[in-house]
Parts: sequence; C-alpha cells; structure tokens
Amino acid sequence: MAKFMNIVRCKVKSSSREEYLKKVDEMPKFDGQISAKYVETNPNEFFMIGEWNSKDDIVKARLKMINFLDSIRHTLEELSPELGVTDPNSGKVVVEK
Repeated sequence: MAKFMNIVRCKVKSSSREEYLKKVDEMPKFDGQISAKYVETNPNEFFMIGEWNSKDDIVKARLKMINFLDSIRHTLEELSPELGVTDPNSGKVVVEK
C-alpha cells in the first residue's frame, strides 16, 4: 500500500505566532500518521507536511484534524474568501528516495 501525504498552507497572525507554534508542538500524532513537519516558508507562513501509512488512515483522522484546526483557527489569517484559513491538499507518494 502506498504512503499518503497531506500538505496544508496557512498564515499565522503575527500576534498569535507563539500560541500557534506551542499548540502544533504539543499536538500528538494522529493514528496512522508517520510524521508531521511544519515548515516556515515566509514570516508567519507555514506548510504542514503530514506523512501517513495510507489514504484510509488520513480519512479516519479527518474529523480529529478538523477539531484541531478549530482549536487554532483564531490564530490564523484568512488566505482568501474561497480558501478560508487553510490551503490543504493530499495525495499518494509516487516517488520516495
């Protein structure tokens, strides 16, 4: 079974940066999640990269991920009216080195 990845972009309010980082650092891994990495690409702009055992595992964790997002939503800036506060995407790993 192929590994599965999710990638989520968000922008954190500068006044909420420390709260955001503390909450993501304290968040335990979800069942089926291999790893989660948070990358700051611009000041207060982050990409979360999650690695999963399977697509089924990420589907099973979706409600818990949404609940976590709801707990930090107040720390995030709206990216656009269409996207809201996150720009998520996911897919299967096709090449791994």
